[in-house]
Amino acid sequence: MTMPIIIKNRLLLFALLFLVFLSTTSCTCFKNYGKFVPNADVTAAFNKSEINPDFNYYITGSDTYPRSILGLNKAYILDSNLWKKVELKPEELRELTARMQQRAIDCCRQGQFGFAVLDEKGKQIGIWYSILVPGISIKVLDDRNVIIYPPNDINYRVYDGQRR
Repeated sequence: MTMPIIIKNRLLLFALLFLVFLSTTSCTCFKNYGKFVPNADVTAAFNKSEINPDFNYYITGSDTYPRSILGLNKAYILDSNLWKKVELKPEELRELTARMQQRAIDCCRQGQFGFAVLDEKGKQIGIWYSILVPGISIKVLDDRNVIIYPPNDINYRVYDGQRR
């Protein structure tokens, strides 16, 4: 009868240690990661073709139908070769977002959405415009350098004209 109690206590101890390990490693693994927060003002700014002079703009995907548009505060450096820096005028942004919106409706039956890009402390450092997809992330390397990973999702393969 004492054997099952010992096994039970060991399993309970193992489970508690595992939870402690998981909580401490998850905090350290994600401490330098920011986040993307849906933001109606950002969506409206893109829909009105408003260019923020404090941002550098980047696209990923094709030049005609980009997967995403990123506006990053000029105080930050984008450390990634997955993005193409673009100089946009309001009319060019209007044409670009119109093509993106039409492609998103045709392929994925959804619209484009704006997101506030936040650093690991919750400070807004940029804006993002794309369809809703999982897997976008931002890693803050130091005070000025960030990596923003564009999503590689099945919806984007359809968006790019590939089959599911």
